[in-house]
Amino acid sequence: MNAIREFFSSYGSELLIKTGEHLYISFAAILLGVLVAVPLGVLLTRIPNVADRLISFVGILQTIPSLAIIAFFIPLLGVGKFPAIIALFFYSVLPILRNTYTGVKNVDANVREAGKGMGMNQIESVFKIELPLALPVIMAGIRLATVYLIGWATLAAFIGGGGLGDFIFDGLNLYQPMLIVAGTVPATILALITDRTLHLLEQKLTPNGLKEKSQQTT
Repeated sequence: MNAIREFFSSYGSELLIKTGEHLYISFAAILLGVLVAVPLGVLLTRIPNVADRLISFVGILQTIPSLAIIAFFIPLLGVGKFPAIIALFFYSVLPILRNTYTGVKNVDANVREAGKGMGMNQIESVFKIELPLALPVIMAGIRLATVYLIGWATLAAFIGGGGLGDFIFDGLNLYQPMLIVAGTVPATILALITDRTLHLLEQKLTPNGLKEKSQQTT
């Protein structure tokens, strides 16, 4: 207990700063992933011949170790938060892209036809029918990507990006387990809280008809 008090006395303010940096890196990467992967996933439902190849290609990119991706961007973008965000963005794309494509593709064709019968064009159909109905599947991809990115964001410290990974790397270099724990435990808690928050957001945004259908099947 005394060791914990001493740690917070010495590192309390730094822990708050590192946690803020960690959240910034993670959420900037996931936001960028959503902005790119969701529109791309919708677009791919219109060109299914290209979809499987592109999704497979993105999947191959994700087999590259995250530390290698981060190191790859050093000569291109230097060090700091920006290259870390770009590297993490690549890892956010696949689950969001795949789930968006799957969710929109599986929207009932009869519902789409009903929208056309009401005079909706393609854009109106996407925003008023397809995305709302595919939302639970899309949010599942976003939740998965976010949880992974919060964990992988600890690697940002490798290129001077800051975040909770600084504690982990310092703990390894200085042989201080307390610093390793100080970086690991908050990152885990952040991942759990974020996952739960996104789940609640998903429930709030999901159309009532889909909620009732989901409850009937469970």
